[in-house]
Amino acid sequence: MADRPDPFARLVNTAKWLKDHPEVLIDAAKGLLPQRSTGPVAAAAEAAHEPPAGLADYSRTARAVREVPTDPARTHRTVTDLGRIGDWLALHQGWRGEAPTGAAEGVRFVQKVKLMGIPADVSWTVTESTEQRLGLGGTGPMGLVIGMWVSLLPAAGGTVVVVDAGVGGDPVSGPLGGSVVRSMQESLESSLEELARLLEEQAGDEGDDAPRFAALPVLHHASGRTIDGRTPVIVGVGQVVEREPSTDRLEDPAALAAHALQRAAEDAGVPALLAQADSVYAVASASWTYRDLGRAVADRLGVAPHRTVMSARFGGDAGQALVNEAAQAVVDGEAAVVLVCGAEAGATLSHAQKAGVDPGWPEQPADLAPDSVIGSDRDANTPAEVSAGLNLPVHTYALMEQALRGKLGTTPEEHTARITGLWSTFSEVAAGNPFAWQPEAQGAERLATADADNRMVSTPYPKLLCANLQVDLASGLVLTSASAAEAAGVPQDRWVFVHAGAAAYDEWFVSERGDLAASPAIRTIGDKALTHAGITVDDLGPVDLYSCFPAAVQIAATELGLPVGDPGRPLTVTGGLTFAGGPGNNYGGHGIASIVPLLRADPTAYGLTTSLGWFATKHALGIYSATPPARRFCSLHPVLEPTPKRPAPESYDGPAVVESYTVDVDRSGDPRATILSLLTPAGARVLVRSEQPEVARAALGEDLLGWTVQVAGQEVSFTDRSRSDLPAPPPMPVLLDRRGGVAVITLNRPERRNAIDLATAELLEQVVDLVESDDEIRVAILTGAGGTFSAGMDLKAAAQGSFAMTERGGPLGIAARRVEKPLIAAVEGHALAGGCELALVSHLIIASREAQFGIPEPKRGLVAAAGGVMRLTQRLPRNVAMELALTGNPMPATRMAELGLVNRLAEPGEVLDAALELAAEIVANAPLSVAMSKRIVEESPDWSTEEEFDRQSDLAGVALVSEDAVEGVAAFAEKREPVWKGR
Repeated sequence: MADRPDPFARLVNTAKWLKDHPEVLIDAAKGLLPQRSTGPVAAAAEAAHEPPAGLADYSRTARAVREVPTDPARTHRTVTDLGRIGDWLALHQGWRGEAPTGAAEGVRFVQKVKLMGIPADVSWTVTESTEQRLGLGGTGPMGLVIGMWVSLLPAAGGTVVVVDAGVGGDPVSGPLGGSVVRSMQESLESSLEELARLLEEQAGDEGDDAPRFAALPVLHHASGRTIDGRTPVIVGVGQVVEREPSTDRLEDPAALAAHALQRAAEDAGVPALLAQADSVYAVASASWTYRDLGRAVADRLGVAPHRTVMSARFGGDAGQALVNEAAQAVVDGEAAVVLVCGAEAGATLSHAQKAGVDPGWPEQPADLAPDSVIGSDRDANTPAEVSAGLNLPVHTYALMEQALRGKLGTTPEEHTARITGLWSTFSEVAAGNPFAWQPEAQGAERLATADADNRMVSTPYPKLLCANLQVDLASGLVLTSASAAEAAGVPQDRWVFVHAGAAAYDEWFVSERGDLAASPAIRTIGDKALTHAGITVDDLGPVDLYSCFPAAVQIAATELGLPVGDPGRPLTVTGGLTFAGGPGNNYGGHGIASIVPLLRADPTAYGLTTSLGWFATKHALGIYSATPPARRFCSLHPVLEPTPKRPAPESYDGPAVVESYTVDVDRSGDPRATILSLLTPAGARVLVRSEQPEVARAALGEDLLGWTVQVAGQEVSFTDRSRSDLPAPPPMPVLLDRRGGVAVITLNRPERRNAIDLATAELLEQVVDLVESDDEIRVAILTGAGGTFSAGMDLKAAAQGSFAMTERGGPLGIAARRVEKPLIAAVEGHALAGGCELALVSHLIIASREAQFGIPEPKRGLVAAAGGVMRLTQRLPRNVAMELALTGNPMPATRMAELGLVNRLAEPGEVLDAALELAAEIVANAPLSVAMSKRIVEESPDWSTEEEFDRQSDLAGVALVSEDAVEGVAAFAEKREPVWKGR
């Protein structure tokens, strides 16, 4: 750029060049050149440019020319990445349906555009796609036909881009034709200016960020379908097992992961594929700490990825979660060839330590870090859980197992037979797995027998029902776009597609879960992933459920609707973490690597794998098949439906019922302690670690489930040995009731006048998240239980240091966030202080005639800083807002209705009904029209006079070109109710 001539010199050079090329002036006189000259380089290139043959088919044409600072290859990648058209084409307003990706002849897509300020849909077909030119032919409304060609002409120091456009049909045949062409001409010139800016930014950022990868559509031969080039596909899998640790071979986890990836590339049939890797995703190793394991593996392989990603320090959900996010990066064009790996060398490390040998494994620089980290490293336990010993998974899962037995209604003997039978089938699978750590079938009777080789660890789990973590195992996956796989020459019979992925967290602390033997997260992600893939659980073939302990498998199977104990489906393809091995965080990688060959062998089958972290806390799931997916992959992160949770006090004295229990046994077979999960009459959960011998004897010889006890600190006494029902969790402080397209959110703490403490704020935030994410919900109503709206923040809790503040929602869990869907406040009683601020978060207010509104904070030395003063100022006349803010005195709802703050008044007790009526009126309208109208109301006060109509047109256009707009007109003409689709 520094060598370019100054403007005067450029003008002189242009004049000289034009003198020698008079034909250019002739063309300019014909109106073929843009009004803005771009210098002699562009003009010279354009003079040599041969217009596309198809341009002559259009009655009116326009052209724009621009020199850009990138070479033709880089410019070509950006221009032919159709999904990025919106980044530079001024006509672009959005997509109808899924955005396209790479350009290949015959590719079709529908784009929302704006012509002369009028929104319209154009259905495009790629008519030409070469290294020099991209051609598009399209049809629009009222018979409009349009063609556009982007030609790339090499030039010194960059590329000259020439865009030719033609329009025809009835809309341009009349007097408006000239206006259409002028509008298009201006749009093309603006587009090339934006393209030049975009390319210049990319050139400046070269090396800083991973490039965006274009992808051409691919013909999938077996199905006969042409698939999106960015469809994520696993093309190679590799596993490593080193069963005999030796001080002569002290390979660190990075070395093992590199070996697994080399095997994966060989499995793909293209060993050189590793060199093309643009990203490395690595599961954090538990046996050796790396600051950036992906970089260490890349160094071992001699590859230079643009991006490395690592999972959070701990969490067995990582194996699947990383695949989900890697697949999403491929779909988004952020990656084309991704290496996903994980490894542990726990057995070697232990062997070296016993031998007194330093393994000499590599240490990475302190300032090294991956480009991103996936997952949460939040503390796994509460102090009460740690005191009880629930920081050890074996104790926590043993409690889950006994709680599960209680739900099933089985005796200890019956349940032992159930879980040892399940684990026996797992061992049979491991016996046929060449990469299993312990490939030996074990009978159920052997697994149930506690002895020196199968000592009891924590009842009902002996060693052979527990995960085996001291292993040397590694897995590697090569995940690419379909376009990259095709270009690399990977045979299509090696391809296994990632159809859907989903991840979610259960209630983080086990002690606070409403039910120890349930997982709303697994149930939700299973439902969402299966729905996205377009299948049901009955369509599944091979399945691998994360299997650290039997409870994990049974809970997951129950939530997914899979039978436990079906000999035709053993719920594992590896043998599980006991027999195949539990390599730290990476078991999920082995599950995927093991299911891929099975799906290759049966291309019509669908496979499902799960990964699990902490204490059935963090969950990830994936669905795979060798048949291409019907829908574009998406890494789903659904919001969970709220479920009751239990308080878990650190201390308690009083009566309780035994929900679950386990005996912690030492290596000699003697009980160390009995860990009990007890439920109080109010539904709270109390954890007790009792060292009383009589309690251990009872727990080992009898069935304690449902027994009533008296708790005194960490000691218990049995008061009733008959089986009692378990107390239910306390009522949730926020309730969600779906009524068609309307969600009624009820603050449910009437005993505290619906004051909001931290737990209520967190749940309110979750409920609003769910409402926003649910396409079936159109409008939400916020109200309070017991004839009161809300007293605002719970000051008693705040005085104890617990403030109703959430990370995203801010005060009250909602006051600082933008709620997209229409929210109606249904105010019974008074809305004062925080209650007034909560009502002001809503977009519409229905209030009782007896209600009052006010912000009395100044009377207490406070300020209504949860949005009260600010929002009152926005919604009321200045002096009225000033009076409320300075005096702290309330005003009646009738006066607020006169001033426009309250939309409608209702009689006491009838406010919710009135709110439901208003909501029904909104729901009756087109979803996009409502959404865009709401945005115009909210955003237009910030628009300048110069931009207001353009901004309004941009938003209104979304609805005006929608299918619903067509439906609305048709329904009116046909005198029927419209059927809205929201698109």
